[in-house]
Amino acid sequence: MQEDIKIQKEYINKVQKINEGKNLKYIVYTMGCQLNENDSEKISGMLEQMGYSKTEKIEEANIIAFNTCCVRENAEDKLFGKLGEVKKYKESKGTIIAIGGCMMQEKHIVEKLKKSYPYFDVVFGPHTLHKLPEDIYKAIINKQRIEDILDIDGEVIEGLPIKREDKYKASVAIMNGCNNFCTYCIVPYVRGRERSRKAEDIIAEIKCLANKGYKEITLLGQNVNSYMRSERENGKETGEINSFAKLLKEINKIEGIERIRFISPHPKDFTDDVIQAIKESEKICKIIHLPLQSGSSNILKAMNRKYTKEQYLELVSKIKENIPNVVFSTDIIVGFPGETEQDFVDTLDVVKKVNFEQIFMFIYSRRVGTPADKMENQIPEEIKHERFNRLKELADSQVEQNNKKYINTEQKILVEGKSKTNENMLTGRTDTNKVVNFEGTSDLIGKIINVKIIKDHIWYLEGIAK
Repeated sequence: MQEDIKIQKEYINKVQKINEGKNLKYIVYTMGCQLNENDSEKISGMLEQMGYSKTEKIEEANIIAFNTCCVRENAEDKLFGKLGEVKKYKESKGTIIAIGGCMMQEKHIVEKLKKSYPYFDVVFGPHTLHKLPEDIYKAIINKQRIEDILDIDGEVIEGLPIKREDKYKASVAIMNGCNNFCTYCIVPYVRGRERSRKAEDIIAEIKCLANKGYKEITLLGQNVNSYMRSERENGKETGEINSFAKLLKEINKIEGIERIRFISPHPKDFTDDVIQAIKESEKICKIIHLPLQSGSSNILKAMNRKYTKEQYLELVSKIKENIPNVVFSTDIIVGFPGETEQDFVDTLDVVKKVNFEQIFMFIYSRRVGTPADKMENQIPEEIKHERFNRLKELADSQVEQNNKKYINTEQKILVEGKSKTNENMLTGRTDTNKVVNFEGTSDLIGKIINVKIIKDHIWYLEGIAK
Protein backbone atom coordinates (compact mmCIF):
# COMPACT_ATOMS: atom_id res chain seq x y z
CA MET A 1 0.00 0.00 0.00
CA GLN A 2 2.78 2.45 0.91
CA GLU A 3 4.56 1.38 -2.26
CA ASP A 4 1.48 2.45 -4.24
CA ILE A 5 1.59 5.91 -2.65
CA LYS A 6 5.33 6.18 -3.32
CA ILE A 7 4.78 5.40 -7.01
CA GLN A 8 1.97 7.95 -7.28
CA LYS A 9 4.12 10.64 -5.65
CA GLU A 10 6.66 10.02 -8.39
CA TYR A 11 3.96 10.58 -11.01
CA ILE A 12 2.80 13.72 -9.16
CA ASN A 13 6.35 15.07 -9.47
CA LYS A 14 6.50 14.15 -13.17
CA VAL A 15 3.26 15.98 -13.96
CA GLN A 16 4.32 18.91 -11.79
CA LYS A 17 7.50 19.29 -13.87
CA ILE A 18 5.47 19.18 -17.10
CA ASN A 19 3.14 21.89 -15.72
CA GLU A 20 5.87 24.10 -14.25
CA GLY A 21 5.41 27.80 -15.06
CA LYS A 22 2.20 27.24 -17.04
CA ASN A 23 -0.41 28.53 -14.52
CA LEU A 24 -2.78 25.65 -15.22
CA LYS A 25 -6.16 25.36 -13.49
CA TYR A 26 -8.61 22.61 -12.51
CA ILE A 27 -12.25 22.24 -11.54
CA VAL A 28 -13.92 19.26 -9.81
CA TYR A 29 -17.62 18.50 -10.16
CA THR A 30 -18.94 16.35 -7.31
CA MET A 31 -22.15 14.40 -7.83
CA GLY A 32 -23.28 12.42 -4.82
CA CYS A 33 -22.92 11.80 -1.12
CA GLN A 34 -20.50 13.07 1.51
CA LEU A 35 -18.18 10.13 0.78
CA ASN A 36 -17.97 11.46 -2.78
CA GLU A 37 -17.24 14.94 -1.43
CA ASN A 38 -14.46 13.44 0.69
CA ASP A 39 -13.04 11.69 -2.40
CA SER A 40 -13.23 14.98 -4.32
CA GLU A 41 -11.08 16.65 -1.67
CA LYS A 42 -8.46 13.96 -2.36
CA ILE A 43 -8.75 14.53 -6.12
CA SER A 44 -8.21 18.26 -5.50
CA GLY A 45 -5.25 17.51 -3.23
CA MET A 46 -3.52 15.42 -5.90
CA LEU A 47 -4.24 17.95 -8.66
CA GLU A 48 -2.83 20.82 -6.61
CA GLN A 49 0.38 18.89 -5.97
CA MET A 50 0.58 18.27 -9.73
CA GLY A 51 0.74 22.02 -10.29
CA TYR A 52 -2.90 22.86 -11.00
CA SER A 53 -4.72 25.62 -9.09
CA LYS A 54 -8.46 25.65 -8.44
CA THR A 55 -10.89 27.71 -10.49
CA GLU A 56 -14.66 28.14 -10.26
CA LYS A 57 -14.91 29.00 -13.98
CA ILE A 58 -15.15 25.97 -16.23
CA GLU A 59 -13.84 27.89 -19.24
CA GLU A 60 -10.55 28.54 -17.39
CA ALA A 61 -9.94 24.90 -16.48
CA ASN A 62 -7.14 22.91 -18.11
CA ILE A 63 -8.41 19.78 -16.42
CA ILE A 64 -12.04 19.00 -15.59
CA ALA A 65 -12.67 16.14 -13.15
CA PHE A 66 -16.09 14.60 -12.59
CA ASN A 67 -16.65 12.56 -9.42
CA THR A 68 -19.85 10.68 -10.11
CA CYS A 69 -22.60 9.00 -8.10
CA CYS A 70 -24.88 6.18 -9.26
CA VAL A 71 -27.47 6.09 -6.49
CA ARG A 72 -30.12 7.97 -8.51
CA GLU A 73 -30.86 8.25 -12.22
CA ASN A 74 -30.67 12.05 -12.35
CA ALA A 75 -26.92 11.80 -11.60
CA GLU A 76 -26.45 10.15 -15.01
CA ASP A 77 -28.45 12.88 -16.75
CA LYS A 78 -26.37 15.50 -14.94
CA LEU A 79 -23.07 13.90 -16.01
CA PHE A 80 -24.03 13.46 -19.67
CA GLY A 81 -25.37 17.02 -19.80
CA LYS A 82 -22.09 18.39 -18.40
CA LEU A 83 -20.01 16.24 -20.78
CA GLY A 84 -21.91 17.74 -23.70
CA GLU A 85 -21.10 21.19 -22.32
CA VAL A 86 -17.34 20.60 -21.94
CA LYS A 87 -16.78 19.13 -25.42
CA LYS A 88 -16.10 22.62 -26.82
CA TYR A 89 -13.27 23.16 -24.31
CA LYS A 90 -11.70 19.85 -25.29
CA GLU A 91 -11.82 20.83 -28.94
CA SER A 92 -10.65 24.44 -28.52
CA LYS A 93 -7.87 24.13 -25.91
CA GLY A 94 -7.25 20.42 -25.29
CA THR A 95 -8.75 20.41 -21.79
CA ILE A 96 -8.15 17.09 -20.02
CA ILE A 97 -11.42 15.39 -19.03
CA ALA A 98 -11.23 12.85 -16.19
CA ILE A 99 -14.33 10.97 -15.06
CA GLY A 100 -14.30 9.03 -11.79
CA GLY A 101 -16.53 7.82 -8.98
CA CYS A 102 -19.07 5.06 -8.46
CA MET A 103 -20.79 5.40 -11.83
CA MET A 104 -17.61 4.30 -13.58
CA GLN A 105 -17.96 0.85 -11.99
CA GLU A 106 -21.07 0.30 -14.11
CA LYS A 107 -20.04 -1.30 -17.41
CA HIS A 108 -23.02 0.02 -19.37
CA ILE A 109 -22.11 3.59 -18.37
CA VAL A 110 -18.48 3.25 -19.52
CA GLU A 111 -19.71 1.73 -22.80
CA LYS A 112 -22.04 4.70 -23.29
CA LEU A 113 -19.15 7.09 -22.61
CA LYS A 114 -16.97 5.39 -25.23
CA LYS A 115 -19.80 5.43 -27.77
CA SER A 116 -21.33 8.87 -27.22
CA TYR A 117 -18.60 10.90 -25.44
CA PRO A 118 -15.32 9.48 -26.79
CA TYR A 119 -13.38 12.68 -26.13
CA PHE A 120 -12.75 11.91 -22.44
CA ASP A 121 -9.13 11.26 -21.38
CA VAL A 122 -9.33 9.25 -18.14
CA VAL A 123 -11.94 7.01 -16.52
CA PHE A 124 -11.26 5.79 -12.97
CA GLY A 125 -13.30 4.16 -10.20
CA PRO A 126 -13.36 4.47 -6.39
CA HIS A 127 -10.82 1.62 -6.10
CA THR A 128 -8.29 3.39 -8.38
CA LEU A 129 -8.75 7.00 -7.27
CA HIS A 130 -5.22 7.00 -5.80
CA LYS A 131 -3.77 6.27 -9.27
CA LEU A 132 -5.08 9.51 -10.78
CA PRO A 133 -1.56 11.07 -11.04
CA GLU A 134 -0.32 8.07 -13.06
CA ASP A 135 -3.43 8.09 -15.28
CA ILE A 136 -3.11 11.82 -16.00
CA TYR A 137 0.61 11.50 -16.74
CA LYS A 138 -0.03 8.70 -19.24
CA ALA A 139 -2.88 10.65 -20.84
CA ILE A 140 -0.60 13.68 -21.28
CA ILE A 141 2.46 11.78 -22.52
CA ASN A 142 0.86 9.06 -24.63
CA LYS A 143 -2.10 11.10 -25.89
CA GLN A 144 -4.32 8.07 -25.36
CA ARG A 145 -7.48 7.37 -23.41
CA ILE A 146 -6.94 5.70 -20.03
CA GLU A 147 -9.47 3.31 -18.49
CA ASP A 148 -8.40 2.43 -14.95
CA ILE A 149 -11.16 0.46 -13.26
CA LEU A 150 -10.94 -2.49 -10.85
CA ASP A 151 -13.79 -5.01 -10.65
CA ILE A 152 -12.51 -6.29 -7.30
CA ASP A 153 -12.57 -4.50 -3.95
CA GLY A 154 -9.65 -2.13 -3.66
CA GLU A 155 -7.55 -1.68 -0.56
CA VAL A 156 -7.98 1.27 1.77
CA ILE A 157 -5.18 3.61 0.65
CA GLU A 158 -3.71 5.92 3.29
CA GLY A 159 -1.60 9.03 2.82
CA LEU A 160 -3.29 10.67 -0.17
CA PRO A 161 -2.95 14.46 -0.45
CA ILE A 162 -6.17 16.24 0.47
CA LYS A 163 -7.43 19.78 -0.13
CA ARG A 164 -10.14 20.54 2.43
CA GLU A 165 -13.06 22.71 1.36
CA ASP A 166 -13.67 24.02 4.88
CA LYS A 167 -11.34 25.39 7.57
CA TYR A 168 -13.33 24.37 10.64
CA LYS A 169 -15.38 21.30 9.67
CA ALA A 170 -13.96 18.16 8.08
CA SER A 171 -15.23 14.76 7.02
CA VAL A 172 -13.18 11.64 7.76
CA ALA A 173 -13.98 8.32 6.08
CA ILE A 174 -13.68 5.44 8.54
CA MET A 175 -14.62 2.65 6.14
CA ASN A 176 -15.48 1.88 2.53
CA GLY A 177 -18.01 -0.44 0.96
CA CYS A 178 -21.14 -2.15 2.25
CA ASN A 179 -22.31 -5.70 2.97
CA ASN A 180 -26.03 -5.02 3.33
CA PHE A 181 -27.31 -5.38 -0.24
CA CYS A 182 -30.50 -3.36 0.13
CA THR A 183 -32.43 -4.29 -3.00
CA TYR A 184 -32.69 -0.69 -4.26
CA CYS A 185 -29.00 0.14 -3.79
CA ILE A 186 -26.12 -0.21 -6.24
CA VAL A 187 -23.43 0.79 -3.70
CA PRO A 188 -22.20 -2.73 -2.70
CA TYR A 189 -21.69 -3.51 -6.39
CA VAL A 190 -19.66 -0.37 -7.12
CA ARG A 191 -17.85 0.38 -3.84
CA GLY A 192 -17.42 -3.27 -2.87
CA ARG A 193 -17.54 -5.04 0.47
CA GLU A 194 -16.90 -3.44 3.85
CA ARG A 195 -13.29 -2.46 4.45
CA SER A 196 -12.48 -0.52 7.63
CA ARG A 197 -9.55 1.83 8.09
CA LYS A 198 -7.20 1.12 10.96
CA ALA A 199 -8.16 3.05 14.08
CA GLU A 200 -4.64 4.48 14.47
CA ASP A 201 -4.85 6.00 10.96
CA ILE A 202 -8.24 7.56 11.69
CA ILE A 203 -7.08 8.93 15.05
CA ALA A 204 -3.88 10.33 13.50
CA GLU A 205 -5.87 12.10 10.76
CA ILE A 206 -8.28 13.66 13.28
CA LYS A 207 -5.44 14.78 15.58
CA CYS A 208 -3.78 16.43 12.58
CA LEU A 209 -7.05 18.23 11.79
CA ALA A 210 -7.37 19.35 15.43
CA ASN A 211 -3.84 20.77 15.30
CA LYS A 212 -4.85 22.78 12.21
CA GLY A 213 -7.79 24.34 14.06
CA TYR A 214 -10.65 22.12 12.94
CA LYS A 215 -13.49 22.03 15.47
CA GLU A 216 -16.01 19.59 13.99
CA ILE A 217 -15.53 16.11 12.52
CA THR A 218 -18.05 14.03 10.59
CA LEU A 219 -17.26 10.32 10.42
CA LEU A 220 -18.29 8.76 7.11
CA GLY A 221 -19.17 5.28 5.95
CA GLN A 222 -21.95 3.43 4.13
CA ASN A 223 -22.73 1.80 7.50
CA VAL A 224 -20.55 3.36 10.18
CA ASN A 225 -21.82 1.25 13.05
CA SER A 226 -20.51 -1.91 11.39
CA TYR A 227 -16.97 -0.48 11.64
CA MET A 228 -14.45 -3.36 11.90
CA ARG A 229 -17.22 -5.99 11.67
CA SER A 230 -15.82 -7.65 8.53
CA GLU A 231 -12.32 -7.65 9.97
CA ARG A 232 -13.51 -9.28 13.21
CA GLU A 233 -15.53 -11.89 11.32
CA ASN A 234 -12.54 -12.74 9.11
CA GLY A 235 -10.14 -13.04 12.05
CA LYS A 236 -7.98 -10.10 10.96
CA GLU A 237 -5.82 -8.15 13.41
CA THR A 238 -7.89 -5.20 14.60
CA GLY A 239 -6.18 -3.88 17.71
CA GLU A 240 -7.99 -2.67 20.82
CA ILE A 241 -10.30 -0.25 19.00
CA ASN A 242 -12.32 -2.84 17.09
CA SER A 243 -15.86 -1.43 17.15
CA PHE A 244 -17.66 1.80 16.33
CA ALA A 245 -18.47 2.45 19.99
CA LYS A 246 -14.80 2.18 20.99
CA LEU A 247 -13.78 4.42 18.09
CA LEU A 248 -16.29 7.09 19.15
CA LYS A 249 -14.97 7.07 22.72
CA GLU A 250 -11.38 7.43 21.50
CA ILE A 251 -12.18 10.32 19.17
CA ASN A 252 -14.06 12.03 22.01
CA LYS A 253 -10.72 12.27 23.89
CA ILE A 254 -8.95 14.26 21.14
CA GLU A 255 -8.17 17.80 22.31
CA GLY A 256 -9.29 20.59 20.01
CA ILE A 257 -12.17 18.66 18.45
CA GLU A 258 -15.37 20.00 19.95
CA ARG A 259 -18.05 18.31 17.86
CA ILE A 260 -18.39 14.81 16.44
CA ARG A 261 -21.05 13.76 13.93
CA PHE A 262 -21.43 10.53 11.95
CA ILE A 263 -23.36 9.19 8.94
CA SER A 264 -24.85 6.82 8.14
CA PRO A 265 -25.61 4.13 10.71
CA HIS A 266 -27.93 1.21 9.96
CA PRO A 267 -30.83 0.63 12.39
CA LYS A 268 -30.21 -3.14 12.49
CA ASP A 269 -26.64 -2.54 13.76
CA PHE A 270 -27.39 0.25 16.25
CA THR A 271 -26.12 -1.65 19.29
CA ASP A 272 -26.38 -0.74 22.98
CA ASP A 273 -22.67 0.05 23.24
CA VAL A 274 -23.05 2.72 20.53
CA ILE A 275 -26.00 4.26 22.38
CA GLN A 276 -23.93 4.27 25.57
CA ALA A 277 -20.94 5.85 23.80
CA ILE A 278 -23.12 8.68 22.49
CA LYS A 279 -24.64 9.19 25.94
CA GLU A 280 -21.24 9.34 27.68
CA SER A 281 -19.37 11.40 25.05
CA GLU A 282 -20.05 15.10 25.51
CA LYS A 283 -18.66 16.00 22.07
CA ILE A 284 -20.96 13.75 20.03
CA CYS A 285 -23.84 15.80 18.63
CA LYS A 286 -27.19 14.63 19.92
CA ILE A 287 -28.80 14.45 16.50
CA ILE A 288 -28.78 10.91 15.15
CA HIS A 289 -29.24 10.22 11.47
CA LEU A 290 -31.25 6.98 11.46
CA PRO A 291 -32.31 6.00 7.91
CA LEU A 292 -35.86 4.66 7.85
CA GLN A 293 -36.37 4.25 4.06
CA SER A 294 -39.96 3.02 4.63
CA GLY A 295 -42.36 2.74 7.55
CA SER A 296 -43.95 -0.42 6.16
CA SER A 297 -42.64 -3.77 7.41
CA ASN A 298 -43.66 -5.34 4.08
CA ILE A 299 -41.69 -2.83 2.05
CA LEU A 300 -38.73 -2.99 4.47
CA LYS A 301 -38.63 -6.75 3.88
CA ALA A 302 -38.72 -6.22 0.11
CA MET A 303 -35.89 -3.69 0.54
CA ASN A 304 -33.85 -6.26 2.53
CA ARG A 305 -33.49 -3.79 5.40
CA LYS A 306 -33.67 -6.54 8.08
CA TYR A 307 -35.84 -4.64 10.59
CA THR A 308 -39.56 -4.01 10.92
CA LYS A 309 -41.57 -0.86 11.56
CA GLU A 310 -42.00 -1.96 15.17
CA GLN A 311 -38.28 -2.67 15.66
CA TYR A 312 -37.39 0.77 14.27
CA LEU A 313 -39.81 2.50 16.66
CA GLU A 314 -38.51 0.41 19.58
CA LEU A 315 -34.95 1.49 18.75
CA VAL A 316 -36.00 5.16 18.63
CA SER A 317 -37.68 4.76 22.04
CA LYS A 318 -34.59 3.10 23.52
CA ILE A 319 -32.32 5.87 22.22
CA LYS A 320 -34.67 8.57 23.57
CA GLU A 321 -34.78 6.88 26.98
CA ASN A 322 -30.97 6.75 27.20
CA ILE A 323 -29.95 10.06 25.60
CA PRO A 324 -31.71 13.20 26.94
CA ASN A 325 -32.79 15.77 24.33
CA VAL A 326 -31.79 13.54 21.40
CA VAL A 327 -33.36 14.32 18.01
CA PHE A 328 -33.41 12.37 14.76
CA SER A 329 -32.95 12.91 11.03
CA THR A 330 -33.69 10.24 8.44
CA ASP A 331 -33.82 9.12 4.80
CA ILE A 332 -37.10 8.00 3.21
CA ILE A 333 -37.71 6.48 -0.22
CA VAL A 334 -41.17 7.04 -1.71
CA GLY A 335 -42.64 4.76 -4.37
CA PHE A 336 -40.59 1.58 -3.93
CA PRO A 337 -41.94 -1.27 -6.13
CA GLY A 338 -45.12 -2.74 -4.67
CA GLU A 339 -45.71 0.15 -2.23
CA THR A 340 -49.45 0.29 -1.53
CA GLU A 341 -51.37 3.22 -0.11
CA GLN A 342 -51.37 1.44 3.26
CA ASP A 343 -47.59 0.96 3.08
CA PHE A 344 -47.20 4.70 2.49
CA VAL A 345 -49.61 5.50 5.35
CA ASP A 346 -47.34 3.37 7.59
CA THR A 347 -44.43 5.61 6.58
CA LEU A 348 -46.42 8.73 7.49
CA ASP A 349 -47.28 7.08 10.81
CA VAL A 350 -43.60 6.57 11.70
CA VAL A 351 -42.82 10.17 10.71
CA LYS A 352 -45.59 11.40 13.04
CA LYS A 353 -44.43 9.23 15.93
CA VAL A 354 -40.69 9.99 15.71
CA ASN A 355 -41.10 13.70 14.87
CA PHE A 356 -37.86 13.94 12.84
CA GLU A 357 -35.82 17.12 12.96
CA GLN A 358 -34.93 16.68 9.30
CA ILE A 359 -36.02 14.28 6.52
CA PHE A 360 -34.10 13.63 3.32
CA MET A 361 -36.81 12.45 0.90
CA PHE A 362 -36.22 10.61 -2.34
CA ILE A 363 -38.50 9.32 -5.08
CA TYR A 364 -37.52 5.71 -5.85
CA SER A 365 -35.21 5.54 -8.85
CA ARG A 366 -34.56 2.29 -10.72
CA ARG A 367 -30.91 1.24 -10.81
CA VAL A 368 -29.68 -1.26 -13.40
CA GLY A 369 -28.07 -4.23 -11.63
CA THR A 370 -30.18 -4.10 -8.46
CA PRO A 371 -32.89 -6.65 -7.54
CA ALA A 372 -35.50 -3.89 -7.20
CA ASP A 373 -35.05 -2.93 -10.84
CA LYS A 374 -36.40 -6.35 -11.85
CA MET A 375 -39.34 -6.29 -9.42
CA GLU A 376 -42.88 -6.21 -10.75
CA ASN A 377 -45.39 -3.65 -9.53
CA GLN A 378 -43.22 -0.61 -10.31
CA ILE A 379 -45.13 2.43 -9.09
CA PRO A 380 -46.37 4.96 -11.69
CA GLU A 381 -44.53 8.29 -11.61
CA GLU A 382 -47.66 10.31 -10.85
CA ILE A 383 -48.36 8.23 -7.73
CA LYS A 384 -44.73 8.56 -6.58
CA HIS A 385 -44.90 12.34 -6.91
CA GLU A 386 -48.29 12.59 -5.19
CA ARG A 387 -46.99 10.59 -2.22
CA PHE A 388 -43.76 12.56 -2.15
CA ASN A 389 -45.73 15.81 -1.92
CA ARG A 390 -47.82 14.45 0.98
CA LEU A 391 -44.68 13.38 2.84
CA LYS A 392 -43.05 16.75 2.18
CA GLU A 393 -46.11 18.58 3.51
CA LEU A 394 -45.97 16.55 6.75
CA ALA A 395 -42.20 16.95 7.07
CA ASP A 396 -42.36 20.72 6.51
CA SER A 397 -45.07 21.08 9.16
CA GLN A 398 -42.90 19.17 11.66
CA VAL A 399 -39.85 21.30 10.87
CA GLU A 400 -41.91 24.45 11.32
CA GLN A 401 -43.23 23.21 14.67
CA ASN A 402 -39.83 21.95 15.87
CA ASN A 403 -38.17 25.27 15.02
CA LYS A 404 -40.45 27.08 17.50
CA LYS A 405 -38.99 25.13 20.45
CA TYR A 406 -35.67 26.93 19.86
CA ILE A 407 -37.16 30.42 20.44
CA ASN A 408 -35.66 32.09 23.55
CA THR A 409 -33.14 29.27 24.05
CA GLU A 410 -29.36 29.66 23.99
CA GLN A 411 -27.60 27.43 21.50
CA LYS A 412 -23.92 26.69 21.00
CA ILE A 413 -23.10 27.63 17.41
CA LEU A 414 -20.01 26.77 15.40
CA VAL A 415 -19.60 29.98 13.38
CA GLU A 416 -18.88 28.85 9.80
CA GLY A 417 -18.61 32.20 8.02
CA LYS A 418 -20.70 34.93 6.48
CA SER A 419 -24.25 34.19 5.40
CA LYS A 420 -24.54 33.47 1.66
CA THR A 421 -27.66 35.62 1.44
CA ASN A 422 -26.58 38.54 3.64
CA GLU A 423 -22.97 39.79 3.87
CA ASN A 424 -23.75 41.56 7.15
CA MET A 425 -24.76 38.35 8.92
CA LEU A 426 -22.76 35.38 10.19
CA THR A 427 -24.00 31.82 9.93
CA GLY A 428 -23.43 28.59 11.80
CA ARG A 429 -25.14 25.45 13.06
CA THR A 430 -26.51 24.16 16.32
CA ASP A 431 -25.58 20.81 17.81
CA THR A 432 -28.79 19.54 16.13
CA ASN A 433 -27.64 20.86 12.72
CA LYS A 434 -30.03 23.81 12.53
CA VAL A 435 -28.73 26.77 10.50
CA VAL A 436 -28.60 29.98 12.56
CA ASN A 437 -27.97 33.46 11.14
CA PHE A 438 -26.96 36.35 13.41
CA GLU A 439 -25.06 39.65 13.44
CA GLY A 440 -21.40 39.45 14.42
CA THR A 441 -17.84 40.33 13.55
CA SER A 442 -15.48 38.25 11.40
CA ASP A 443 -13.26 37.38 14.37
CA LEU A 444 -16.02 35.02 15.58
CA ILE A 445 -15.62 32.76 12.51
CA GLY A 446 -14.27 29.37 13.49
CA LYS A 447 -15.34 29.67 17.13
CA ILE A 448 -18.15 28.01 19.05
CA ILE A 449 -20.22 30.70 20.74
CA ASN A 450 -23.56 31.04 22.52
CA VAL A 451 -26.38 32.52 20.46
CA LYS A 452 -29.87 33.33 21.73
CA ILE A 453 -32.54 32.32 19.21
CA ILE A 454 -35.09 35.09 18.65
CA LYS A 455 -36.94 34.12 15.46
CA ASP A 456 -37.70 31.01 13.42
CA HIS A 457 -38.02 30.47 9.67
CA ILE A 458 -38.68 27.21 7.85
CA TRP A 459 -35.04 26.70 6.77
CA TYR A 460 -33.09 28.67 9.38
CA LEU A 461 -33.23 30.42 12.74
CA GLU A 462 -32.28 33.98 13.66
CA GLY A 463 -30.29 34.78 16.78
CA ILE A 464 -28.28 37.29 18.80
CA ALA A 465 -24.68 36.50 19.79
CA LYS A 466 -24.19 36.51 23.57
